[in-house]
Amino acid sequence: MEKTVGIIGAGIAGMATGIRLANKGYEVTIFDGNDYPGGKLTELRLGKYRFDAGPSLFTMPDYVDELFRISKKDPKNHFSYKQLPNTANYFFDDGISLQASANPQLLAAELEAKLGEPTANTLAALKHSSFLYDHLADLFIHRSLHDVKTFFNRQAFKAYKVLHKLDLFRTMHAANRQRFAKDKTTQLFNRYATYNGSSPYLTPATMNIIPHLEFGVGAFIPEKGMHQITESLFKLAKESGAEFRFNSPVEKINLKSGQVTGLRVNDQDHPFDNIVSNMDMVATYKRLLPGTKAPARLLNQPKSSSALIFYWGIKKNFKELDLHNIFFSGDYQKEFDHIFSKADIYADPTVYVNITSKEVSGDAPAGCENWFVMINVPHNSGQDWELLKVRAKEHILTKLSGILKTDIAELIEEEAVLDPISIESKTSSSQGALYGNSSNNRFAAFLRHPNKSRRVKNLYFCGGSVHPGGGIPLCLSSAKIVASHFPDLH
Repeated sequence: MEKTVGIIGAGIAGMATGIRLANKGYEVTIFDGNDYPGGKLTELRLGKYRFDAGPSLFTMPDYVDELFRISKKDPKNHFSYKQLPNTANYFFDDGISLQASANPQLLAAELEAKLGEPTANTLAALKHSSFLYDHLADLFIHRSLHDVKTFFNRQAFKAYKVLHKLDLFRTMHAANRQRFAKDKTTQLFNRYATYNGSSPYLTPATMNIIPHLEFGVGAFIPEKGMHQITESLFKLAKESGAEFRFNSPVEKINLKSGQVTGLRVNDQDHPFDNIVSNMDMVATYKRLLPGTKAPARLLNQPKSSSALIFYWGIKKNFKELDLHNIFFSGDYQKEFDHIFSKADIYADPTVYVNITSKEVSGDAPAGCENWFVMINVPHNSGQDWELLKVRAKEHILTKLSGILKTDIAELIEEEAVLDPISIESKTSSSQGALYGNSSNNRFAAFLRHPNKSRRVKNLYFCGGSVHPGGGIPLCLSSAKIVASHFPDLH
């Protein structure tokens, strides 16, 4: 008899796990409390504007392509994307702006011409990022850190030989400040800490692995926007045999003698041999496993940052803007101190503006743009978010209007807002933290929940709150790690 798997959550990690297990011969059912798939990776429509509601950067596309290949499909026939020539446009308060080419040589030349940063420094930083990826990705991204075999193989010993070069004991900022001659270059490379919701002044320098994803592998955009990832995986999961049940919030993981027996959904019990939770790890224990001893140390770890997002339909085209745009804070350290020490929003936040209409036709009316405007904010710990949203909007508009020399408020014809409270309610992310536990200490990688439960037999975890972490590539990697625990039934 075919073994059954119940998956909690139809986010991309849940769908990817379903695809992998269905291809191994398992009978897969995916439950979600929402009436749509994708979790954070969904879309929003306001009038004539379409927005990608969540993640806006696409790297490591092979992680998506691989799901089609294991399903015996040519990914080119089902999922299309293109590589971006520029990773982002950067703006500073003093009027300096940069167009960051995805080509390392062109980027280095731009930083030297605009900032005075020696070309050799930028190229050395990117070379080091590639070195970190080459030696650490297999250990910390592709394998389970909770399996002893991970630490006794060729790749592991390769890393051990260069342990002194892996920058385990400094912060990202300390490493970047020593590497670069100019503060603006340091700030630009410090920004990559936000890719996992951390502070560059606290997270270890090993996180300088992240630039390699953009400059070594590339930054991409799906042909129809980020939501195309969700649409493609949803279709593939159904074609692979996975069944979806929407408007079906899971109420409890049923156990007997320390082993899963199924799920309770809408007051009905559904038997399953295996359970995979794509729900936030904290919510899984607190809501679905009452009475089960939880790993208190992991549950109590400091949470990552969250986001405050304004979706604005803008009645103008801005030629100086690209798909990804960063308007830097004048004091980066104060900004992160407010987020992680004061649980507050700094008056001069770094503003990220994503405009998919630059690449995706139809996302905004002619002569207009769809602005996804985001700032990093603390996770919810009881702040007055209504007041914070009003203040933050004022600060964002002041900053953007000043740098772009245009009154942005007058151009907004559509608006929606997403804050940490609504992020938590829509995605079950504990306290609205986007990446689960923060990576603000050198042991953070080891303080993520394993993908296979040590306490409950046949219970597994995937998604951004567990190993290896948040963001699209790591969520997809978590699905692959979970599936590796299951034998092929064919």
